[in-house]
Amino acid sequence: MRLAPSILSADFAHLGAEVARVASEADLLHVDVMDGHFVPNLTIGPPVVASLRRVTDLFLDCHLMCTDPIRLLPAFAAAGADSCSVHVEIFPDPTDVIDMLRREGLGAGLVLNPGTPFAAVQRYVERVDLLLVMSVHPGFGGQAFIPESLATVREARAHIDREGLRTALEIDGGINAATIGAAAEAGADTFVAGSAIFHAPDPLAAARALRAAAAAATPVASLPGEA
Repeated sequence: MRLAPSILSADFAHLGAEVARVASEADLLHVDVMDGHFVPNLTIGPPVVASLRRVTDLFLDCHLMCTDPIRLLPAFAAAGADSCSVHVEIFPDPTDVIDMLRREGLGAGLVLNPGTPFAAVQRYVERVDLLLVMSVHPGFGGQAFIPESLATVREARAHIDREGLRTALEIDGGINAATIGAAAEAGADTFVAGSAIFHAPDPLAAARALRAAAAAATPVASLPGEA
């Protein structure tokens, strides 16, 4: 399993120090980019990614909740992002944006909102490095976990395993000590956690507890009735 602390819940006045506090338990760092159009909130962009790149060697996993992410990709690549994920709700056929991500030297990810079926991305999963299933409606941190999202995780895991793909399966939204086990059992292997880490009295201990809870869960390899 991989743990991805989300800086959306960190103290931006001390962002470098916040990242350093949890770095030993972080496999990658999740960067939520919101444009105020695709989602109602407005967060950060390439300048903050560039600042992060100067203070950490962690893999920078950028989630672009943007109406027009294509025009931003060169700037994110230049800033030091390692991967960018875009929403299939914006790109029903993401072929061109996947190709552009590759040209920019970025890892390619696709994102599904709650309510968007796995079928919307199934034919493209083999072309990307990461599939992100949202377990909250994107736009704000600290929301409650949507259990129905686990059905999408299970379907995605069954497909990835059946096809022998190396695509990472990430889940984001409401991940905490009470929900991470169920997400792991459903088949997620990468877990984004924001407030559960950075709002805890001891963020490093919170990250360790999340990792232990996920590791203790048993993934479900296939959907009921599937071989």
